[in-house]
Amino acid sequence: MERVAQTYQEHSHAVWKLGMPLILSNLAQFAIHITDTVMLGWYSVTALAAATIAGTLFFTIFIVGAGFSQAVTPLVAAAAEEDDDVQVRRVTRMGLWLSIIYGLVVILPFFWAEDILLAIGQDATVAAEAHIYLQIIIWQMIPALIVMTLKAFLAAMEHTAIILWATIGTAVLNGFVNYALIFGNWGMPELGIQGAAIASLTVNLVTVLILVVYILRVLPQFQLFRNFWRSDGEIMKRVFMLGWPIGLTSLAESGLFTASTIMMGWIGPLELAAHGIALQLAATTFMVHIGFSQAATVRAGRALGRHDEVSLRRGGATAIGMSAVYAVITSLIFLSIPETLISLFLDPNEPERANLLRIGASLVMVAALFQLVDGLQVLALGLLRGVQDTTVPMVMATISYWVIGLPASYLLAFTLGLGGVGLWLGLVVGLAIAAVLLLWRFWGRSVKIAPQGSAQQV
Repeated sequence: MERVAQTYQEHSHAVWKLGMPLILSNLAQFAIHITDTVMLGWYSVTALAAATIAGTLFFTIFIVGAGFSQAVTPLVAAAAEEDDDVQVRRVTRMGLWLSIIYGLVVILPFFWAEDILLAIGQDATVAAEAHIYLQIIIWQMIPALIVMTLKAFLAAMEHTAIILWATIGTAVLNGFVNYALIFGNWGMPELGIQGAAIASLTVNLVTVLILVVYILRVLPQFQLFRNFWRSDGEIMKRVFMLGWPIGLTSLAESGLFTASTIMMGWIGPLELAAHGIALQLAATTFMVHIGFSQAATVRAGRALGRHDEVSLRRGGATAIGMSAVYAVITSLIFLSIPETLISLFLDPNEPERANLLRIGASLVMVAALFQLVDGLQVLALGLLRGVQDTTVPMVMATISYWVIGLPASYLLAFTLGLGGVGLWLGLVVGLAIAAVLLLWRFWGRSVKIAPQGSAQQV
């Protein structure tokens, strides 16, 4: 029996329904980072610097392991579309296994965090504080990866509301625990940076508990934790092979922005400060594109499970269009009020306020170009993950970021003397190349999933 293809309007509704909770949960997760930054900034500049460098080190290691979690989404989505509950359980369980194994391995170097930070040229006082912070948050590596895997499972099953409410709830909890333990409020000890680390660990443990209870109560048919100790070599290999390129792709992208920050520091401290503010603005709007990308992964994975080429292509085009429309809106805002946006992050009495506004406004205007290409490339990555294609996209993305984008940034910023604006234009070039290559890859792959035909177009 031929299946009638969904219209573009129906695809749009489905992407919006699935993506909105994911978008809002991404923003709530980002709010946790902002809360930590603000409260530690209030407490001590040294504590903020230490948490920043420690958090960067932790995130760099974490994001590679998160690739295994992200591999769960398309595999579970495809299995769910085929009503294969056993396969859903096998994939999720091995995703959890890989997350735990990875977490156990990578926490070991953190015990020598201070020596590592000193070796890469960090200030001794900052390195000592960062070491204290890391000795606590290393224990959240495994819970955080478990949270990522359980969220991937729930997203694939289109149970995204619990992801949103759990993230909002723990964001609020993080604020309260930070306020109590960093500053010693409400009769609690004043722990400073240790308090922030304890809050972060607490949030991840509570999130694991919330998601596990929800899955046991609402989705008992999958029996995710039944015989959890049993290994499954076939599925573990499949999750691993799909997941490691995702992790390295994420590392390549985050590394690109880390490298851009280092190069901006070569230009000057004011440029670096303005760069940090502009990146915060771009990161905030990027959370929406990530939500669309996550929704696209689920929708593509389900279309793959049905061997439904028409739905895959229509759904992909719909998600791309929605992301592009959002990018145009945010670009217009960035172009219209760049100084107003930068001023939100500046003290009115800041002596360098005028210079920061000038530099920051120029970067925000370049970020208007950034919106479209960055959104399209992450959306394309999401679609390709949905059709379980990650290795070639990893190569395409890495070449675009590091072989084209970063050298272009250096050339425009330093050789041609365009400074910070040139550096950001180079990033736009790299991300634009990635967007073109990855979208081309997706359209090429999308015609190969249904050799026997697919949904009837209407």
